[in-house]
Amino acid sequence: MERNLSDEEKYIQAKKKVENIKGFYGNLLAYILVNAILIFINLYTSPSYLWFFWPLMWWGVGVVFHGLKVFEVFPGMGKEWEERKIKEFMEKEKQNKNKWK
Repeated sequence: MERNLSDEEKYIQAKKKVENIKGFYGNLLAYILVNAILIFINLYTSPSYLWFFWPLMWWGVGVVFHGLKVFEVFPGMGKEWEERKIKEFMEKEKQNKNKWK
């Protein structure tokens, strides 16, 4: 099932991976900056009720999952899995078209 990739295909895949990593770091930077501002606003306006924990926590969960996906921590759901699923769906589509001929 292994494909031999040309240099151009390898370059495109590497470029896409770099763009995904760059997107993650952009998301992480926005998370840090926005939450720092929210913490300041919360502590300045209503220090008796600490509501900044909610966006910090839920956005943080999203950032963690984004990082896990970008850095391929779950190998079962990586590029190989995507390729297998694409081929599976293409094969099913081909079988469905041939069914009525």
